Amino acid sequence: MKIKNGFRITWKTSRNLPVEYFILANVQFEGSVIGHLAGRPIREIVIDDNGLQYRFVGVAPRDESGRFDVQSLRAGEWIVRPGLVYAQDPTLASNRRADRAA
Repeated sequence: MKIKNGFRITWKTSRNLPVEYFILANVQFEGSVIGHLAGRPIREIVIDDNGLQYRFVGVAPRDESGRFDVQSLRAGEWIVRPGLVYAQDPTLASNRRADRAA
């Protein structure tokens, strides 16, 4: 029996899932400022609570109702408020993870 991912995004289900499922919260910003959105700086890298690092890849589009269009996200991409898209980058080493192991 093959186990399927129960969190697969489809056109019908993505409209029912809370947008919060696709938003990284409590992130720390690092790296260079590479632009601005809504008067706030866009940082090159964010780090989540688990020490995983994500690199800025774009701005999150919105659907016709004004919600973030989570269906447009690719695998490994997450939204960071106010509407930035960051992708997990396994090539970025996190010193935080090494500190936790010690």
